[in-house]
Amino acid sequence: MFKRLAVYCGSATPEDPRYVALAREVGQTLARRGIGLVYGGGRLGLMGAVANGALEAGGEVIGVIPDALVKAEVANPDCTELVVVADMHQRKAAFTRLSDGFVTLPGGVGTMDELWEAVSWSQLGYHAKPVGLLNAFGFYDKLIEFNHHMAAIGFVRPAHRGIIIAEAELDLLLERMAAHQAPTPITAMDPARL
Repeated sequence: MFKRLAVYCGSATPEDPRYVALAREVGQTLARRGIGLVYGGGRLGLMGAVANGALEAGGEVIGVIPDALVKAEVANPDCTELVVVADMHQRKAAFTRLSDGFVTLPGGVGTMDELWEAVSWSQLGYHAKPVGLLNAFGFYDKLIEFNHHMAAIGFVRPAHRGIIIAEAELDLLLERMAAHQAPTPITAMDPARL
């Protein structure tokens, strides 16, 4: 099973309260299952909610945050451990190093950056960890459709079409992530067939 999972999510607070409630529930569920949370280290929005949920349930919470955001006073001082890094590149590398997989909740541009980097690194063989997408409330329907479109056109190789594990329910998502088998990375493929 998983010792820790990185959770990618927005630092914004949408008007629809379901998103904050979802993030809190994810944090609580991971903690109840004994799975540590690695996340962006912020106290605002969905980030703050997922951390608070995990902390309320007695879970381990490791925040990874760039120094500039600490200076902007958005860091969560309640984390079990707060890892301060120089920049976003180091942050994403730390997420990969510290976790056994990735769960993406609803979010914006930063969340998309983290998701696609996890997918890209899986394709390249930089990690062999599951990349989960929690498609709550149909938030990611169009992104999933677009991923299928990229594959149908030929921009996603057949071996990599299943990297994103998408489910609407957290329990099913975690179950599928636990059964994950890493795809053959591009670096191990026959160059003549790329």
